Amino acid sequence: MSGRGQEPSLAARWGALHEAAQVVALLAGAASPGAGEGGNLADAAARLPASRRRLVEQGIEDLGVIMEHGISALLAAHARDAAAAVAPARSLWEEFLIARSGILALCPPGELERRRLG
Repeated sequence: MSGRGQEPSLAARWGALHEAAQVVALLAGAASPGAGEGGNLADAAARLPASRRRLVEQGIEDLGVIMEHGISALLAAHARDAAAAVAPARSLWEEFLIARSGILALCPPGELERRRLG
């Protein structure tokens, strides 16, 4: 037994990514992402075929690792020289936006807006 406990839900991991992105956006001097687009990702992913759903899950996991390590490095750089952290923060911000778009593109058009009934 690993002792890690139960893994957070897809919705919780997606939300945590956006919370991390707010930190990066602040350091980059950019507008943080809106919570609206992709807010229903967990429900949309649940309706996907298993292989595509796994791609969504893997994308979120991969982006989480990138953000975790990137933010650690940015905060260390920011502590030494706030101005020097801006360019790397912008790069991480752009990487987040590109990866986020890729994850959202795995869901067919209209699926993110659909609400699950029942």
